[in-house]
Amino acid sequence: MIPDFDPLGQRYPSARLPVYARNGMVNCSNPQAAAAGLEALRQGGNAVDAAVAAASCLTVTEPTANGIGGDAFAIVWIEKEKRLYGLNASGPAPRLASIGRLRADGKDEEGKMPRFGWTPVTVPGAPKAWAALVKRFGKRTLAEDLAPAVRYAREGYPCSANLGLMWQRAYDAYKPRRDDPAFTAWFGTFAPDGRGPRAGEMIYLPGHAETLEAIGETDAAAFYSGGLAEKIDEQSRLFGGYLRAEDLEAFEPEWVEPISVNYRGYDVFEIPPNGQGIVALMALNILKEFELTEEETAETCHRKIEAVKMAFADAFATVTDPRHAGTDFSLYLDPAYGAARAKEMTGRAQDYGPCDPPKSGTVYLACGDGEGNLVSFIQSNYNGFGSGIVIGGTGIALQNRGADFSLDPGHVNCLKPGKRTYHTIIPGFLMKDGKPVGPFGVMGGYMQPQGHVQVVTDLIDRRLGPQQSLDAPRWQWMRDGRVAVEKSFDQDITDALHRMGHEVFIEQNAAPFGRGQIIFRLENGVLVGGTEPRTDSSIACC
Repeated sequence: MIPDFDPLGQRYPSARLPVYARNGMVNCSNPQAAAAGLEALRQGGNAVDAAVAAASCLTVTEPTANGIGGDAFAIVWIEKEKRLYGLNASGPAPRLASIGRLRADGKDEEGKMPRFGWTPVTVPGAPKAWAALVKRFGKRTLAEDLAPAVRYAREGYPCSANLGLMWQRAYDAYKPRRDDPAFTAWFGTFAPDGRGPRAGEMIYLPGHAETLEAIGETDAAAFYSGGLAEKIDEQSRLFGGYLRAEDLEAFEPEWVEPISVNYRGYDVFEIPPNGQGIVALMALNILKEFELTEEETAETCHRKIEAVKMAFADAFATVTDPRHAGTDFSLYLDPAYGAARAKEMTGRAQDYGPCDPPKSGTVYLACGDGEGNLVSFIQSNYNGFGSGIVIGGTGIALQNRGADFSLDPGHVNCLKPGKRTYHTIIPGFLMKDGKPVGPFGVMGGYMQPQGHVQVVTDLIDRRLGPQQSLDAPRWQWMRDGRVAVEKSFDQDITDALHRMGHEVFIEQNAAPFGRGQIIFRLENGVLVGGTEPRTDSSIACC
């Protein structure tokens, strides 16, 4: 019997160093998922197979942040083609969902989209993202790539420290809905003991295993047009949801061209809108007008915060499904936009409105293989387990991505049937002189573009490297105008930011500051990676 200890206790700072590998690397927020990706590599797969193996495993081993019923985005470098590909697998609102119908049914909450239940559920994109990636670029079958996830779901895995903490928080959030029949399956699937699992306890998800097997054996067809689709439709009708089998069958992920800005000689790539990656690019477009020092100072931190505020002001006014947007988003990537916005910045914190540009609980993972292929992948249920809706016996937790829609008909991101909402999940990728540097990402709602800005400037301006860029204390601008900083944030900088007019407060919880992963490829083909210190992250390599 080992002595009792607190698995979340950290009396002393822990130091991580960059990890190097030649034949493959998988960086994940969960050790079992990283092992699943490595298994795919060792069995003849490439970086895409590893990414899908890890991503599907994360739905099992970190269901507090993503699931089978969520969305996914990816940026993929294919070495043989010397080309970067983007995949947007975000699902739209159901065709029966409209502002008028939702209000007529009394399903709005004080004029806003509800966050839980069937109403904010949109079409899940993750299973078809896995199938599309494997079909186009993988070396194995989808069933082979999903096999480790199936095994962990069926045979069980031990709960890790942060996972147990997030699971219990989710349980506490859903607990007021325990007597609502629509949420019964969530409690039966994820809290059968009347609480979240604790660190070291075994977790078994047999229904999840059967669902992943069906998805793998049919290249995701079972989810979108087979028996699983029928179960989703049946449950939606039973509890007054708008999602139907026809919505699932009609869905296809979209291959897109990643967008970029050049930041001090490096091309920073993101997925285009409806994703919010453009927020990070707009902020970097502004910041390149200033000289940022290698040492973090109050002035450089102030400029980053102000640039992020400007970028969000423009994004919140324009970003939505591009089929429903009236904005030429490329204008925000033009140097003229960055220069014009930079001139608005002073030495004091300000509030910014949108401008007309000058005319001219998410999981993130990174993978690389010995062939030179690199993958930046992210998937999410939006808030933790998502809507709280689980399809009984299947392990399918449905996302609540629709909560981001506006119910104001005049808003650019207003709810419409078949429309995709403003989307928070964003994978990133760095290149220089036409050559890949590597994938990077930081998950966490509206923290994500702010995390991208901080990581990129730490990498390029401060030269911190992949691990230290993730270790560095973070800040987050909140939509209420305040700025949260981690408890390890420099107190002198915090005090100076106060004097500059920022309302800064210390956030004791590390979760709001996101969780990131980075892989770089050196000139000799060696991979070097950093992993997030704020969660149960792991790097598996060969």
